[in-house]
Amino acid sequence: MSAPPRSASLRQAQWQPHVLALNAPAAYVPWLMEGGSLTARLKAHSNAFRVQCLRQRTAICLSDEAAVIGMHRPGRVLEREVLLRCDNTPAVYAHTVVPRSATAMDWPLFSALGERSLGTTLFGDPLVRRGVLEFARLREGHPLARRARAALVENGIAAPDAHILYARRCLYQRRQGTLLVTEVFLPAVLELIKTSTNKR
Repeated sequence: MSAPPRSASLRQAQWQPHVLALNAPAAYVPWLMEGGSLTARLKAHSNAFRVQCLRQRTAICLSDEAAVIGMHRPGRVLEREVLLRCDNTPAVYAHTVVPRSATAMDWPLFSALGERSLGTTLFGDPLVRRGVLEFARLREGHPLARRARAALVENGIAAPDAHILYARRCLYQRRQGTLLVTEVFLPAVLELIKTSTNKR
């Protein structure tokens, strides 16, 4: 069996069950491995945190998302794209997909989140079950890497020089519904300094 064309391989990510498989710079590892709310961690490393909603719409999920959310092939989902900003600097690009089979009872607040944090909602709901984290290196040709770079440029920020962006994803379940969150860490996250010890 021949290897896939290089252009196709750039659009796929090899998701790994352990962060060490990424061979990522050590400074990224605590962010990738965060076991609690990423929103809470970002807030602890900034004086002003906010969610910038880029898009929330119906779309076709990515090929490496379909099986994870229980679809046999890429199909229509509810999609949400945001930038997580610390002191107005984008630190994380987050991409969420929900199968259209999910009901309002499964995810009652998803359609009305606006610029509220999805993470706060997920971690504050006792009905939500969190799956295991998976990790990946996203090459420039991967759709989420392209979208993250484009989001920065649209906001007047230069796209990162790095050819690889590091990401993690996690599947959440509530009642009969599933929801997949992928978080792409932008280089600016490495510049954040913990500030919570200085807060009262």
